Amino acid sequence: MKHFPSKEQILEWVRDNPRTTSKRDIAKAFNIKGQDRIELKRILRELRDEGHLSKNRNTYREANTLQNVELLQVTAIDSDGDVFAEPANWKGEIHAPTVLLVPKSGDPALGIGDRGLFRVSAVDDEHVPYEGRLIRKIGTGALKVLGIFRQAEFGGRIVPVDKKASKEWRVDPGDRNGARDGELVEGTQIGKARAGLPKAKVTARLGDPMAPKSVSLIAIHEHGIPDAFPEKVEAEALEAKPVTLGKRTDLRHLPLFTIDPSDARDHDDAICALPDTDPKNEGGHVVWVAIADVAHYVRSGSALDKEARKRGNSSYFPDRVVPMLPDALSGDLCSLHEGEDRACIAVEMKINAAGRKLSHRFVRGLMRSPASLSYEQAQAAADGKPDVQTKPLLEDGIKPLWAAFRAVRKETKRRQPLHLDLPERRIILSDEGKVVSVAFRDRFDAHKLVEEFMVLANVCAAETLEAKRTPLLYRVHEEPNPEKLETLREVVESVGLSLPKGQVLKTAQLNKLLDAVAGTENSEIVSIAVLRSMTQAYYSAQNFGHFGLHLKRYAHFTSPIRRYADLVVHRALIKAHGWGSDGQTPEEVGELDATAEHISQTERRSMLAERDTTDRYLAAYLSDRVGSEFEGTVSGIARFGLFVKLDETGADGIIPISHLGREYFLFDADSSTLTGEKSRRVIGLGMKAKVRLAEAAPITGGLMFELLELDGKAMPKSGGSAGRRRGPPRKVNRAKNRRRKADKKAKRKS
Repeated sequence: MKHFPSKEQILEWVRDNPRTTSKRDIAKAFNIKGQDRIELKRILRELRDEGHLSKNRNTYREANTLQNVELLQVTAIDSDGDVFAEPANWKGEIHAPTVLLVPKSGDPALGIGDRGLFRVSAVDDEHVPYEGRLIRKIGTGALKVLGIFRQAEFGGRIVPVDKKASKEWRVDPGDRNGARDGELVEGTQIGKARAGLPKAKVTARLGDPMAPKSVSLIAIHEHGIPDAFPEKVEAEALEAKPVTLGKRTDLRHLPLFTIDPSDARDHDDAICALPDTDPKNEGGHVVWVAIADVAHYVRSGSALDKEARKRGNSSYFPDRVVPMLPDALSGDLCSLHEGEDRACIAVEMKINAAGRKLSHRFVRGLMRSPASLSYEQAQAAADGKPDVQTKPLLEDGIKPLWAAFRAVRKETKRRQPLHLDLPERRIILSDEGKVVSVAFRDRFDAHKLVEEFMVLANVCAAETLEAKRTPLLYRVHEEPNPEKLETLREVVESVGLSLPKGQVLKTAQLNKLLDAVAGTENSEIVSIAVLRSMTQAYYSAQNFGHFGLHLKRYAHFTSPIRRYADLVVHRALIKAHGWGSDGQTPEEVGELDATAEHISQTERRSMLAERDTTDRYLAAYLSDRVGSEFEGTVSGIARFGLFVKLDETGADGIIPISHLGREYFLFDADSSTLTGEKSRRVIGLGMKAKVRLAEAAPITGGLMFELLELDGKAMPKSGGSAGRRRGPPRKVNRAKNRRRKADKKAKRKS
């Protein structure tokens, strides 16, 4: 054959012809005959081995994509009634893509676990890339439940740990798998759910739910976070060896020390600053940021790489870390330990006296940290109170670094990133796993210093890769949508401020609002409203800017031990600079969009699991204080009630709308308010509240409050039928009662 098709041509044809993708179809399309079919077979095998194609029986398709017709299983139904599904037999290397199901008139109702054959089409949406239309409902897949087993005379029941679950699950005697009363178990649905409770079989026993470390185990299991490394992955990590200098740049003379939380499990980054001796940059600084060279150990396509990509990121809990990489790397060879030679990728940045970056360059180096400091240590030294470890670093390390920080802060103030600086909770556990205390982490200049230089290094990575025309993953944060802005506008107007309409929103406008209410009684209501107006940041192969930081381009480069996105950027830098064969591959470039979507999903998964774990620990901590009174702030409004965040611990709890007194409350979604039908009393975000803790459920993490005061004014006590009534006003109920009586009379006459 004179002109045999290239791999790219074959891939393009498969992509454009998803319905006819057998080897015979491909051969016919390119007029491949006779012995040339052997060569086609070889190319198709290579495309499969390289991860570009997947094969199902005799048909081929582009890897990690869906076909025009797919077997899907319903996985979620949101509060708006939208139904989402995933492919039932997904074999891709990334998380299965989400499909929004679009019903047509006459389609049967679908519930979670239901399966069907769907016609699937791609749509332009970062988070839900496909839409599906039902062809034929096939059946119901087995649902799973995580909960507490409660023994009964005949078998038992599983009480779900998910606080949103409304039903318990029935377990027959022969399906309990030896489960004991009070144990944490996983159950799988058996039979069809008809009237009454769904039926389940215990498939896994997970032990005492209140035992040490069980709280985070519940979240890990519930959210499907992989917490055990395959043997092949562990073996690859154990085979890794320390690096030698070789062709690397020797940075061991620089005072590159790490600054981390006192309980940090790994050390990704080290920093230092020196006065710039260039007379053209009088009063300027040379700042170095060195990051662990994870790409040297985690090669593209290896078992380590596939597992890291699958996890997407490390997940952090009060009692444990579920790392992205095995401990042999994350806790040892990749971690920038004090006094140890470590491979790194570093950026040198020249800063002028006003804090503006003049230039930067990247090197692949070898460093040796003189010290691993905590934030508290570094701050104390900067304040003139060095300890034995920080005293030798004071003159040549800490003082020059703080001088560079003060300069960079000037430029940051001019740039105007969003001023939201929300407190972070810290849960302290005893050796037995019991919550000893809950407090907010101290916030020092040392924290801001590290953040400033990490942001600057991340910007440098994005700028360099763009200049060298190397594909990368951006960290994207889009501006708020118009609906959320309108809600924010209503909130700020209620406290006597304004947000201009018809202008391009800038962070400076939001900062003006935040600064105007700082230290006043309206500070929290405005801060919460601004926070809720923000979109969620995500990863993308396309650059849409970072609104919150007010940056045109931004990438994650500084944490490759715990984030796969940073590892992708490191490989891109290696490829762009020609530093070795362990850089970005063509296959990685082809998968950037899929990788961005996947790791954005794993990041959200970890955030939810970490939040659920914190909720459960807080509920356990407060369970001994049921009946106590607390001060808090209204943090959420919904049709079914309101949420209050406690000042003391930051714990969130619900106040059902039926507990708000003896009147009907009207919900306004646009302004996020509840308004009393008779009193016209308005409950809105940010209002100060005094509550009594009515219930605390450590297993689910649920807290229920009774509202005592709102903005210093007492609330009427709930109770009686009027207090519990959640339906429409009385006149509507009277009309319904009259119609019901009329119907009964008509039936008696007939």
